[in-house]
Amino acid sequence: MAAMKVPFLDISGGMRTLYGHLLDTLLPPHSLITGQVLSKAGPEADVELWQNLKFIDDPCCQACGFPFEFEQGQNALCIRCTAYKPEFDQARSAITYDDTSRKLVLDFKYGGRTDGLGFFAAQMVRAGAEMLDRADMLIPVPLHRARLRQRRFNQAALLAREISRITNIPYDTEILMRKKNTPIQGSLSFKARRRNVSGAFDIYGKNKHRLKNKRVVIIDDVYTTGSTLSACAKPLKRAGVAQIDALTFMRVVRPLEIPLELLAHSLKKDEPTQKETS
Repeated sequence: MAAMKVPFLDISGGMRTLYGHLLDTLLPPHSLITGQVLSKAGPEADVELWQNLKFIDDPCCQACGFPFEFEQGQNALCIRCTAYKPEFDQARSAITYDDTSRKLVLDFKYGGRTDGLGFFAAQMVRAGAEMLDRADMLIPVPLHRARLRQRRFNQAALLAREISRITNIPYDTEILMRKKNTPIQGSLSFKARRRNVSGAFDIYGKNKHRLKNKRVVIIDDVYTTGSTLSACAKPLKRAGVAQIDALTFMRVVRPLEIPLELLAHSLKKDEPTQKETS
């Protein structure tokens, strides 16, 4: 028997608008920040959202995107990137992670609230416009399969999919894999984070040939120290990727923790050689 066509699924634009209004009446939109009912759907109606978020723009570190209070000059690096340059070429983030904005990420990541996804992606496209203009592919930071079963979705993959929808840049969840189910890094120091994710990522062998000379953007939700993004960049480098950038929705902005051994390494690099001083 032929499949029955369901009439109410084949609707015009006007009917879609009507159904949208009906849905807003039955399930009214709520502020991503306060949870209060909004007068209409869409982030433009969420006044608290725009008033409370801190958007990141230039000037910032050329490498990791750490925001500067004032202009530091062309290609300026923050103190951490001066001491230890990350494995990726460039990173940018859209919004500062703080006591107000963290609710957006926690509700999205652990509460499954995806109604802000369009807003998140739009801000990432704004912040990462330069790198997205040159990108061939978006690659979300993968979850370990055990964590994915527990959480039911990968928030980085959802962000990559939405950015792909806006920019028409393809995204691929079958490039990077997470080999180690690493502990949550919330309370770890910079040094401990680097150690925690060391060797945690690799590339699916069947897809290595697709990466040669490509320009990729790694997508994640929050940039804390850049350790996870650097760990993702390492196998991509080995596969011959030409440009590795990273783009996150939020960025932790606080005084940069510089391990003494990294600072000493940086100072040693800057010391004049015997030949130069002779």
